[in-house]
Amino acid sequence: MSPKTLVERYGEGGFVYAGNDVSDLDVWRRADAAIVVNSTKRVAERAAATTTIEKHFAAATASPAIAALRALRPHQWVKNLLVFLTLLASHRFLELPLLVPTVIAFFAFGLCASSVYVLNDLVDIQNDRVHPRKRNRPFAAGSLSPVAGIVVSLGCLVGAFALGLAASAAFAAWLGVYLVVALLYTFLLKRKILVDALALSALYTLRVVAGGAAAGLWPGFWLLALSLFLFLSLAFVKRYSELEVILRRGRQSANGRDYLISDLPLIETLGIVSGFAAVIVMALYINGESIERLYPHQAIVWLTVPILLYWISRMWVKAHRGEMHDDPVVFAMTDRLSLLTMAAFLSVMLVAGLPW
Repeated sequence: MSPKTLVERYGEGGFVYAGNDVSDLDVWRRADAAIVVNSTKRVAERAAATTTIEKHFAAATASPAIAALRALRPHQWVKNLLVFLTLLASHRFLELPLLVPTVIAFFAFGLCASSVYVLNDLVDIQNDRVHPRKRNRPFAAGSLSPVAGIVVSLGCLVGAFALGLAASAAFAAWLGVYLVVALLYTFLLKRKILVDALALSALYTLRVVAGGAAAGLWPGFWLLALSLFLFLSLAFVKRYSELEVILRRGRQSANGRDYLISDLPLIETLGIVSGFAAVIVMALYINGESIERLYPHQAIVWLTVPILLYWISRMWVKAHRGEMHDDPVVFAMTDRLSLLTMAAFLSVMLVAGLPW
């Protein structure tokens, strides 16, 4: 709320204002007193010089190293397992000359993605402060300074491309493409309705392509099509879940996003359709001729279709009930039934590929 609105409503010096950011100084100048909550030392000092401090709730004294590690979001590295997908799908996972550069690619992607996560949190710091869960992120909570974040982000980026070149020049080039798309998403695309979901799907699929490049392999048409539709569905799950949180808080739009609460039914429909399109791609692949070379028992592979249908449908049921976290991929990696479903999918593919 602007200082002008507060003064018009309560009068000059007729209110006490709680805040934690430099942008709150203009309000504090017109207030009778300030309540400083979880701010940096510099903001607290400037607030004290501006008005009377009625109460100061100090920021948590977490170790800067721990705060920096949290900002890197290491739990999100599970997404980078997608770099192994091309190797796994081509049945060459046990070939050491291909596996080693792919492992290096995994760590390179982790550092690159973490670098972008830090930058994204710095850009979104104001929006995160009003989010029920994201407000606990290091920058939004004030436990890590923006300057430290920039240093950490640049360090991760340098390490990422050093490892990327060690994997292969082709992989480093795809890593560069991922970085460009991720930066476009951070600064522009995530604020564009529908375009943000397409960008998220592309970022997941680029992990698959880059992982193949590290091993000198190309994912192929079917794997790319499956990835695009599947991850587009998960991107819509992410947006749907975020809007569900906003709906429960009684608001009509998302901060920093071009979505309205009224878009919820449309997003749900688009997400379910995208997920079922991925299942259709899988069915068409199974019915094609190219599968015979990799899977002697082609009929068994059909079991993956109901497994995939169940998992996608369940993800959307969880989202519809408001039981989904903001990130469906991380949710899937920590959800027992999702892990069992993935294990069943991989087991079917393994049995179908054995020469018995």
